[in-house]
Amino acid sequence: MDLLTQGLLGSAIALAVAKPDEIKKAGLIGLLAGLAADVDFFIRSNSDPLLNLEFHRHFTHSLFFIPIAALIISFLLWPLMHKHLAWKKIFIYSLAGYLLSGLLDACTSYGTRLLWPLSEDKISFNIISIIDPVFTVSLLLGVLLTLKSRKRIYIYTFLFIASSYMMLGWYQHNQVEQLSLKLAAERGHQAEQLLVKPTLGNLFLWRSVYLYNNTFYVDAIRLSPLSGQTEIFPGSSIARFYPDKHDLDIAEDSTLQKDINRFSSFTSNYLALHPQRENIIIDVRYANLPNSTLPLWGIQFDPQKPESHASYHLYRDASKTTRENFLAMLLNR
Repeated sequence: MDLLTQGLLGSAIALAVAKPDEIKKAGLIGLLAGLAADVDFFIRSNSDPLLNLEFHRHFTHSLFFIPIAALIISFLLWPLMHKHLAWKKIFIYSLAGYLLSGLLDACTSYGTRLLWPLSEDKISFNIISIIDPVFTVSLLLGVLLTLKSRKRIYIYTFLFIASSYMMLGWYQHNQVEQLSLKLAAERGHQAEQLLVKPTLGNLFLWRSVYLYNNTFYVDAIRLSPLSGQTEIFPGSSIARFYPDKHDLDIAEDSTLQKDINRFSSFTSNYLALHPQRENIIIDVRYANLPNSTLPLWGIQFDPQKPESHASYHLYRDASKTTRENFLAMLLNR
C-alpha cells in the first residue's frame, strides 16, 4: 500500500507489544521499520526502465526476509537508540514493525513475492486498494490516541477495526467474483482467467476482468455490503496479447523480447495491445476507469530496434470527465 499506511501499520504493531513506558520509542521504531520494506523502490536503472517493476515488492517483501530486515534495522537504529533501549528491545520493535509489510501489500492487486526465494509467484489477494482512507485513518487514530494516552487499548481497538475492514474487503471480493462469473455465464462465456479488484479508495466499486476465447472482458461492478444491492456497468473488451505467440518480428533472444516477457510476468499475463496507440503493450488489470480498457500504464517499444529496452509509461487521466464518470459509478448516480 502507500507509504503512510505501511508506516502506520508498522507503528501500530510495535505499539501493540510495547510496554507503557516505551510506547513513544516503540512507535517510532515501528514506523521506520514499516517503511523499510519499500526501499526496493530505489532499485532502478536509467538504462533499464523495467528494473524497478521487476524488483518492487520482491525480496524485501518476502516472509523469509523479515528477521533479516529486523536485524539490519536494529543495527542501523542502535547508534540512535542505545541510550534509551536495550538492543533486544530495538530488535523486537523492529521485527514487529516490519512483520506485516509484505502481507499488507499482498492484500492489494499489485502482486507481492511473499514466498521468495522458494517461489517467484506473485501473490495478490485483491481485497483492498493500494490507497484506502478508511483503513489508513483507522490506523492513524489508533497510533495517535495510543501515543497520547500511553494506553494500548486504543491500538487494540483500532487494529480490530482495521482488521474488520480488511475482512469486509475479503467478503466483497468473494461476492463480486461470483457476480463476475454470473455475468460471464449470462453472455455465454466461461471465464478462463478472472480478476476482480477494488477501485481506488473504496470497497464498493470493483473492476472485473475475465478472459474468454483469447479476449479480455472488462466491467465495473458496484456492490453495497449493507443492502446487497448490485449494479453492473458494462465495459469493453480487448484481445489478449500473448508474449510468446505474437506476430511481431522480434527475435526470441533479443532485449526487447526479454522485456516483453518481464512485463508479462509483472502483469500476471494480463496483457493487450493499446487500443488507440501503436507499439504499446498495456497492463489490463489497471485503468483510469473501472470498466475501461484504456490503460493506466504500459510499455512502448520499437520493433525495428530489438536490442533496445522497452520504455515504461504512465497514462494517468485526472480530467474532469474521468472524475465525474468514476464518481457516478461509485455513488450509483
